[in-house]
Amino acid sequence: MPLTKYIRDYLDSQINYYISEAQSFKQIIQNYSPEISSVEDATFGMISGCVYSAFLRACENEKRPIELEDMQEFNKIIKDNAAVIKKAIIQSPE
Repeated sequence: MPLTKYIRDYLDSQINYYISEAQSFKQIIQNYSPEISSVEDATFGMISGCVYSAFLRACENEKRPIELEDMQEFNKIIKDNAAVIKKAIIQSPE
């Protein structure tokens, strides 16, 4: 069963929020340099993890068990937004 409109809309809003805050998350990650090899990749992972957490909460709110199809759709949503997220991470703060 595909993700509900509520969950898709919620994930879109979360992705937009984390895109708008990408530089803040990048600053957090930079505190761990040089222990990490790529600040940008670690920031992308942190943002993806936050969106994944939001996905789990949204499914829980709907009392919806997470199926393989749900995970595939979630992964597609992240992949479809990956370039925009990465661009927000890479751009210099204003």
